[in-house]
Amino acid sequence: MTATDQWTDLLAADRGLLDRTSAAEQVAGVLRQRIIEGKLEPGTQLSEKGAAEALAVSRNTLREAFRLLVHERLLVHEFNRGVFVRVPSVDDVEDLYRSRRILEVGAVRRASDAPDELVADIDAAVSEGERAARRQRWKDVGTANMHFHRALAALEGSTRLNETMDQLLAELRLAFHVMEHPREFYEPYLELNRDIADLIAEGRLETAVVRLDDYFDKAQTQLVHAYTLKHRQRTHVAEG
Repeated sequence: MTATDQWTDLLAADRGLLDRTSAAEQVAGVLRQRIIEGKLEPGTQLSEKGAAEALAVSRNTLREAFRLLVHERLLVHEFNRGVFVRVPSVDDVEDLYRSRRILEVGAVRRASDAPDELVADIDAAVSEGERAARRQRWKDVGTANMHFHRALAALEGSTRLNETMDQLLAELRLAFHVMEHPREFYEPYLELNRDIADLIAEGRLETAVVRLDDYFDKAQTQLVHAYTLKHRQRTHVAEG
């Protein structure tokens, strides 16, 4: 099976999420979710024909969905080559963490009146990651981690912020592909996620904010280091 077969089969499985009158936003939502799940990797080429057939939508609808995701910095259109899943840069990583600190830390800080169901969603996401780890499904641990951070931002109770967070998480998942050993990257954060979830459930929000800010410092440093190493390796190969 080729790489193209894999991603078109993946989208074909999502066909039931759409109907014949689906808007481009719905198609973009399916593609964005697959990126968040880590199943559409940076550099993957997305053909109009393959994606349109997989999702049973018109090419016009698909092109508009592609345009939306290019605007969100998730896809890139290369002249005479086609549409590709975007490869983030180290500058993207640093800007993503600036944005996340505003959204997630701010949401946690102001979560004293958050509904119980939103707090429960955080615990559910942590439990999802713990179950995936027990099964040694490290890519699924990464997806559960996305759900955890989405749940943190959702404490704000804003539909607009939730939509913004989904875009940020999709970009972030693309950046996470730079980490060559998913278990080594994701496993230490399982305990940190549980700790933050428990602090929020107990109403110890300021302590949770401090832990989350430290958490972001650690993750950003890891990613920037990985990008720096990869850049050096590419430079060495080019010069060799």
